[in-house]
Amino acid sequence: MRNLTSETVTHVHHWNESLFSIKTTRSPSYTFENGQFVMLGLEVDNKPLMRAYSIASANYEEELEFFSIKVPDGALTSRLKDIKVGEQLLLSTRPAGTLVADFLIEGKNLFLLATGTGLAPFMSIIKDPDIYERYDNVILVHSVRYKSELAYQEQICNELPTNEYFGDLVSEKLLYFPIVTREPFKDDIHQRRLTELLKSGELCAHFNLPALNIEEDRFMLCGNQSMLDDTMEILSGLGFKKATSREKGHFVIEHAFLE
Repeated sequence: MRNLTSETVTHVHHWNESLFSIKTTRSPSYTFENGQFVMLGLEVDNKPLMRAYSIASANYEEELEFFSIKVPDGALTSRLKDIKVGEQLLLSTRPAGTLVADFLIEGKNLFLLATGTGLAPFMSIIKDPDIYERYDNVILVHSVRYKSELAYQEQICNELPTNEYFGDLVSEKLLYFPIVTREPFKDDIHQRRLTELLKSGELCAHFNLPALNIEEDRFMLCGNQSMLDDTMEILSGLGFKKATSREKGHFVIEHAFLE
């Protein structure tokens, strides 16, 4: 199993019947950039069974964290959901990915647009003090079907703003917008499709931000294929350019998770 390393599970948290998070030990030599992903998995029948997972922990934290959906018939997740503290996980030795701030042209407002477990890389990014030095506003939008799928709310709303090192920056600059589409939640604007709010300008208006413009606004997208396709169409229609591995752009997606 070349190019793989093994880490020990230290914590497992089940958010609901379909979502869970895992924390593992982290070798001091294991480095990554906030927003990157790794191949993560288990040894099955003497072979590694691996899938791409974004790292939800920040690159300075002592443990690694991953956020996963439970797929009943999934080759990996059907096993991964039952993992226990003390068991071993396999990780690729070289993290990779395009959901990294350096792929974006400089701007003033950073929109992090996620559906479901697409929140994972953004948990890493919003714990990065440097991101608040780069941007005036960091707008985190997390769209889910049901309220129980709004993972990490306590950390986003309460723990990060009181962080002893950069809590003041979080309180000033992090704007959190949860969306629930299939059951009553807050008010009408928090129950609409993410792309609808983006296209209509209501998302910007909600936070008293100017209408989207190429000079100031940058985007990171992570989530289901429909959201990615629709959002990219909206942004491209407004003149925003997608970043590539060779050229910086106004928005970036994680190619590893494309269907």
